[in-house]
Amino acid sequence: MSSPRHVHILGICGTFMGGVAALARAAGFRVTGSDNNVYPPMSTQLEALGITVTEGFDAAQLTPAPDVVIVGNVMTRGQPVIEALLEGTVPYVSGPEWLAREVLRDRWVLAVAGTHGKTTTSSLLAWILEHASLNPGFLIGGVPANFATSARLGAPPFFVIEADEYDTAFFDKRAKFVHYRPRTVILNNLEYDHADIYPDLAAIQRQFHHLVRIVPGGGRIVWNAADQSLRDTLQMGCWTPLEGFARAPHADALWTARPVSGGEDFSHFEVLESGRPRARVQWALMGAHNMENALAAIAAARHAGVDVPVACDALQGFKGIARRMQVRGEAGGVVVYDDFAHHPTAIATTIDGLRRRVGSARIIAVLEPRSNTMRMGVHQHTLGPALAGADEVWLYTPRDLGWDASAVLASLGARAHSSADVPGLARELARSARRGDHLLIMSNGGFGGLHDKVLAELRRARPDA
Repeated sequence: MSSPRHVHILGICGTFMGGVAALARAAGFRVTGSDNNVYPPMSTQLEALGITVTEGFDAAQLTPAPDVVIVGNVMTRGQPVIEALLEGTVPYVSGPEWLAREVLRDRWVLAVAGTHGKTTTSSLLAWILEHASLNPGFLIGGVPANFATSARLGAPPFFVIEADEYDTAFFDKRAKFVHYRPRTVILNNLEYDHADIYPDLAAIQRQFHHLVRIVPGGGRIVWNAADQSLRDTLQMGCWTPLEGFARAPHADALWTARPVSGGEDFSHFEVLESGRPRARVQWALMGAHNMENALAAIAAARHAGVDVPVACDALQGFKGIARRMQVRGEAGGVVVYDDFAHHPTAIATTIDGLRRRVGSARIIAVLEPRSNTMRMGVHQHTLGPALAGADEVWLYTPRDLGWDASAVLASLGARAHSSADVPGLARELARSARRGDHLLIMSNGGFGGLHDKVLAELRRARPDA
């Protein structure tokens, strides 16, 4: 018997590439990889799969030569392993290209795109299909609690993928999602982001229109009818039937929703199709943005043959996603949350959802401006208003932040503070928090383990609380 083909993955610990690794392993490939700064949850997931991960990007990892190298978009020219790869004869591909060739080729792909909500909506859609006994495959940029993994092969035909607009690789500057050839597409929203690769909103719209161009006429595009940037993008040309959704009645929205009594935080709502009630959802999530995510998932699942009442029943059993308003713990009467929000719109909607849930209780918002766009200062003028719904705000301002945060802090007045040191920030937060407070920590990275540090400080300060 011949040995399995060996794929080596550069940048394996990113959520996308880690998912590709899991799929390759499930498909029978021998998988190895390398990365810098390996940390959970992806390192834990890879270890459980029996995948060996090398620390760093030295050239020696290409000996003995794998059958193919999958290159993550974290890789750049000048790294020793990349220079050795280019000098040699080992075949290499991007993650999206490999995925399209080896996994998605014969699948009904349901792709979820947009500036915000991709991970949540992808997870919701996968769970609806699972609840309907369709055993979908999926690749999601997070870990849904219902599955406890970010990727799986599942069974044909359905495959749900979080369709990212970030560029593919150093040798392929197209958006990742153009590789996937989806039959069903969700377009959640469209705002300016990824300032490190896109000069303006128009450049991102062009990439989204490239995605629209490859959806077949027999497919379906589910889109946010209240989003003007999406509307402008679709007006560039569309050859696929459209189904709009919106949180409130809208001329182009087939799907709408309305909160019902007791659902002021949008945890209980009614789904309407063409203005007619179809079913109700009562679930653990909160916020109008998650209600919209649910509408999109319901519509896409219906295109795959799942009836609306079945989809709504599935949502009631949805357990959430790691790092999306995840409660990390409670100490001293203070609840500590972890959330992935890193764009002003997402920050504002996250705080609003928590406010609707906790009422007048104090919310302490803590933000690490970690994304490339945030570190470039692109959002500094909208950051203050985004954080304004919190009672107290802490902004992490390391020395290499790249812009002066004083104007943001000044716009929020006495409730705003800054810190350049994670351990010091943990101590300050534990000192300022009161019993009954909700401490919301937002970052698209590990934030130096701040969540656990704060909980430890709270327990130390109030051992009997």
